[in-house]
Amino acid sequence: MSSLPRSVVTYQDHLSKLQPLSSSRICCKTVKSCESLLRSNRHRTSLAFSTLVSRAQPIMGATTLDKSVPENLPPTLDAPVEQPPLFDGSSKLYTSYSCPFAQRVWITRNFKGLQDKIKLVPLNLQNRPAWYGEKVYPTNKVPALEHDGKIIGESLDLIKYLDSNFEGPSLLPDDPGKKQFADELLSYTDTFSGTVFKSFKGDPPKEAGPVFDHLENALHKFDDGPFFLGQFSLVDIAYIPFIERFQIFLSEVFKYDITAGRPKLANWIEELNKIEAYKQTKKVDPDELVEFYKKRHSVNPRL
Repeated sequence: MSSLPRSVVTYQDHLSKLQPLSSSRICCKTVKSCESLLRSNRHRTSLAFSTLVSRAQPIMGATTLDKSVPENLPPTLDAPVEQPPLFDGSSKLYTSYSCPFAQRVWITRNFKGLQDKIKLVPLNLQNRPAWYGEKVYPTNKVPALEHDGKIIGESLDLIKYLDSNFEGPSLLPDDPGKKQFADELLSYTDTFSGTVFKSFKGDPPKEAGPVFDHLENALHKFDDGPFFLGQFSLVDIAYIPFIERFQIFLSEVFKYDITAGRPKLANWIEELNKIEAYKQTKKVDPDELVEFYKKRHSVNPRL
């Protein structure tokens, strides 16, 4: 505490002396002295408190910073359902409970405590309403965000947009080195997922192993936390929806454990599963996922 202003140290000394005393024995003069000291040094005390908070932020756990709250999820909309009002002043996230790209934005929304500010509009991607592509988002893909009189798409752009334009805990660090590493890892997401998907038709341990090794090595870069940048960030949010699915599919179909020999990756997954903002978005049915990936990627595992 020696780095704090003397007024704060002195005030804390007063408090430590007062705590063991019963209320009947507290000296009024001592209490008034503390009050006077605090009033006369209010600015310095406030400044010191802000310093303490700023120092604590980098080491606060993700579960502490998580602002998510329980919510009742709205039902999925399919083709016959009428379109919700467009540009009515509210913010809406057009999403799908089964889409990994949409899950990225959903996690970000939850973690920043925006569940009351951004309404979920879940769509049935197998029978999506015609009005979505015709009137909302011409690409007809999810996720898309309706905010401030415009529609914004692309999951990586959207998680950055939510972090920059809405309140809640920041999900990117100020440290330049960590920012650069974040950019590198975010740019690698398509290579990672594309390689793993492609391996479904071949030999996943051999073909996808190197990209999982790349993530294992990335998790060794910072030692101030279990996540890619040390502390929980947009980078973790970008990867976990895909790793969640890959872990299920590769284990079930190819008997390939992506965490074997990768202790950092195993711990990363374990720590993420403690974060409510993420846990609230885990809606994938393992059996349905396996059948969907088998059909979509024409998988015929050689077991």
